[in-house]
Amino acid sequence: MTPDVEKRQAMMSEAAGERTTRWTVVVPFFNEEGYLRATLDSLGAQSRPARLILVDNGSTDASAAIAEAFRAGRPDLDVSILDEPRPGKAFALGRGISAADGEFIATADADTWYPPEYLARAEAMMAAGGPETVAALAFGAPPPDAPQHAAVLRKGAIVSKLMKRQCHTGGYGQAFRAGDLKAVGSFDPAIWPYCLMDHEIVHRLTKRHGGRARLAYSADHWCGPSSRRANRGRVRWTLPERLFYHVCPFGMRDWFFYRFLARRFEQRGLSQLNLRRKDWLADARPQSAREEADRDKADQGDIGSSVN
Repeated sequence: MTPDVEKRQAMMSEAAGERTTRWTVVVPFFNEEGYLRATLDSLGAQSRPARLILVDNGSTDASAAIAEAFRAGRPDLDVSILDEPRPGKAFALGRGISAADGEFIATADADTWYPPEYLARAEAMMAAGGPETVAALAFGAPPPDAPQHAAVLRKGAIVSKLMKRQCHTGGYGQAFRAGDLKAVGSFDPAIWPYCLMDHEIVHRLTKRHGGRARLAYSADHWCGPSSRRANRGRVRWTLPERLFYHVCPFGMRDWFFYRFLARRFEQRGLSQLNLRRKDWLADARPQSAREEADRDKADQGDIGSSVN
């Protein structure tokens, strides 16, 4: 083995060690052939190295082949591809998180674009908040050149300062301290089998550290989810339910989620399996994050996306 080869292997081993001890990104996917590669490319371009765990939740399209091609084309990255046969995003997330190591875990949606500083900024936000800061949450926003970009981020920053211990983002933009996420049971249908798992997991996390856990938000921390869900009645809560969440005292949140909201979601059939259904797609044309912002603005004044 030549000195140059030894040097390159040593550098790759050192980088792999950094990835193992710091960040893991879990990307569950189900039939996302139109979006998955762009998402993976954005995660592969992060300034903070990360291990990527891709979890195929029973895809029947070309998604698995796209994931394999990405791994083969990026030997410089630590990429694992797992299969989760049980249908449902919570199962897929739980599978990936159980295989994760390192200090931080980010969950990523397979149709979302992540800026190059996404992980680095999340890490800095949690470090600035101290060990009781259990998560760094990113706002979903249109691209920086879109007119609504700055306004969406300003709105998110204001609302998150007024309601600091609530979730104001979707599952596409969540990063956690791994120890805290695993301590509360991660994503598990036995705990929460419904939609809105992004908000419910944040609720459990805020009870950590004797109820002193903090959430980190920043107007500079964002990502770009796509929008294909025009009819979201099968996967989201109602305006009165959202408003009740925002005014519900912290001490009543267990009751809100596990007595009030769970009963209502059960009656309406808002299972996590609804996230797999394709009948809520407006059409087959991919839509941009900017179009998402336009539709959300008119959609009952929602403070942040609640679709996992």
